[in-house]
Amino acid sequence: MINENVVLITTISLIIIFSPFFAKRLKLPTTPIEIILGSIFGYIGFLHDEHLFNIVAEFGFLYLMFIAGTEINLKNVIKTPAHIMKKVLLYTFILYAFSIALSFYLDLGKIFIVLLPLISVGLIATLSKEYGKTPWLTLSMTAGGVGEVVSIGLLTITSAALQSGFGLGLLKTISALIMFLIFMFILFRVMQLLFWWFPEVSTALMPHKDNKEQDIRLSMGIFFLLVGAMLYLNLELAFGAFLAGIFIPTFFEHKHELPEKLASYGFGFLIPIFFIHIGTSFHLDALEMDGLIAKAVIIALAMIAMRVLASLVFIKQLGLIDSILMGLSHSMPLTLLIAMATLAYNAQSINNLHYYAFILAALFQVISVMITIKLINNYKIKKEEEKQNLV
Repeated sequence: MINENVVLITTISLIIIFSPFFAKRLKLPTTPIEIILGSIFGYIGFLHDEHLFNIVAEFGFLYLMFIAGTEINLKNVIKTPAHIMKKVLLYTFILYAFSIALSFYLDLGKIFIVLLPLISVGLIATLSKEYGKTPWLTLSMTAGGVGEVVSIGLLTITSAALQSGFGLGLLKTISALIMFLIFMFILFRVMQLLFWWFPEVSTALMPHKDNKEQDIRLSMGIFFLLVGAMLYLNLELAFGAFLAGIFIPTFFEHKHELPEKLASYGFGFLIPIFFIHIGTSFHLDALEMDGLIAKAVIIALAMIAMRVLASLVFIKQLGLIDSILMGLSHSMPLTLLIAMATLAYNAQSINNLHYYAFILAALFQVISVMITIKLINNYKIKKEEEKQNLV
């Protein structure tokens, strides 16, 4: 009899190898293909719950957040014009206003106020890889970075509240989060001054001619140090990974190729394992649950509509089509949504039906949004080409 772990490793390997071919054939992004195949093979029994699989998948998630962070140069964010930053904050406020209104109007429960407006820039990194540094994606990363900090902060606080209740434990978590943010702000300022006065320090840490992979070593060191700090403080690990990623483009601007180098490794190995694992967490038997698909579709549509409507605050800067594209790019908070839904389910804040509805909604969002973005982008390119031909 073949060892179960051999089957597990072989199946994961085959999904990683053949997912891009299926994606190309079906004209779909690779990410939803990995999730769907993970769900199918998990249902068949080729993928099962295994400690090492869980650890590597968790590491893949953290690495995805790290890669997302490398898309944000903090110096550029600070230089963002005040009127744009005001609109970013207004955009975030509108999302939470919609969430509060929907949660109370539909009597969904208080946990939905936190779940519906979640923003994760993890999958925006995959869009950057496909569409490049377009104006709507650049602004999407800036607005998404702010939204993600708010989302992860709320995730950390909600997690503590669900685990220890509204007492001393929650107060300790909030205090630790505030102290950590103050420390990180001071650290960023100190490093900014250090590299300004002594620019040779950055090139000494990451030399231009590097045959010892010092850039990768330092990047991984920063990544593990901040994840370790989060672990020690009992805060959300994804927050540490995200901040670690921000360090790279902010303080080592001379290493232009480094974010792409780090992303290539992640998207080729660790990140697909995370998405395959996400697929296995959704049991296909759950599709038979009464009202599940309808509820998942309603949740997905509500979350997409909220973001598209809120994104219209940027219509003056981006135009209508690019504003819609930006709103759609925030409509895939897959990682945080599933993490938050799992926490809420384990704490019995949501029932079995809502838990599976959120996982299914997250999948619907990724597939539908990525296809919609592709169609709108193709339409936009076609219109631009027609305009150039007329000229």
